[in-house]
Amino acid sequence: MRAARLAVLALAFAASAASAALFDDDEARKRIADTNVRLTQVQAQLEARLAQLEQQLRAQGLVEMLATVEGIKSDIARLRGQLEVLQFELAEAQKRQRDLYVDLDSRIRKLETAAAPPPATQPPAAGAVPEPPPVSAAADSAAEQREYDAALEQFKRADYNGAIASFGTFVRAHAKSPLAPSAQYWVGNAQFAKRDFRSAIAAQRMLIQAYPDSSKVPDALLNISSAQAELNDNAAARRTLEELIAKYPTSEAAGKARQRLGVR
Repeated sequence: MRAARLAVLALAFAASAASAALFDDDEARKRIADTNVRLTQVQAQLEARLAQLEQQLRAQGLVEMLATVEGIKSDIARLRGQLEVLQFELAEAQKRQRDLYVDLDSRIRKLETAAAPPPATQPPAAGAVPEPPPVSAAADSAAEQREYDAALEQFKRADYNGAIASFGTFVRAHAKSPLAPSAQYWVGNAQFAKRDFRSAIAAQRMLIQAYPDSSKVPDALLNISSAQAELNDNAAARRTLEELIAKYPTSEAAGKARQRLGVR
């Protein structure tokens, strides 16, 4: 009987211990699960905070970038304004230069016309009625002058293509005219104004070849040197200036050449 009681008590104790062990295991599992939940929550909070911080950093960087861009835009606007002012001043300087060229050319043409000797004529025979002076030559000369002046006006208006065409037509139609060398010079000068420097050089070389005794040759050489300098062929530009000084030392163009070379 006693043994039976002891066995019952042993079984009850074992059952109680097993129940306690099961309870402890379930509690541990619950605690682990709760801890995992908390860890997951904390991890989520940390990731959210990190994402927020990264977003703030990106936003701050974007703000700085935008500020930099706005600064660049401001600088560009300021530089564009300065460029427009310089372009206006350049256009005005080019206009003044064109006007000066035209005025000088007109004065030279008038001086050359005034200095030209009258054509030689044979004295009339005794008792003969003197013939009236020919009018066709004078009319042709006046027509040439009007044609030349019209082309020069095109250049003055900065219609360089029109001036090139008109002066070129003049030279072809009046190759023997006293105005032909000047017309050919203005062809090259208009090419230079268009920044077609190679064509400008070719046009001025045509003048030198066709009219080697013209007073425009020194100016043509000076124009060639300027075009060569614009093409960054400084050695050729210097040689042209030296040629100009050597061949036409007393010309006004030679004086400008000396200034460019820094010599006297």
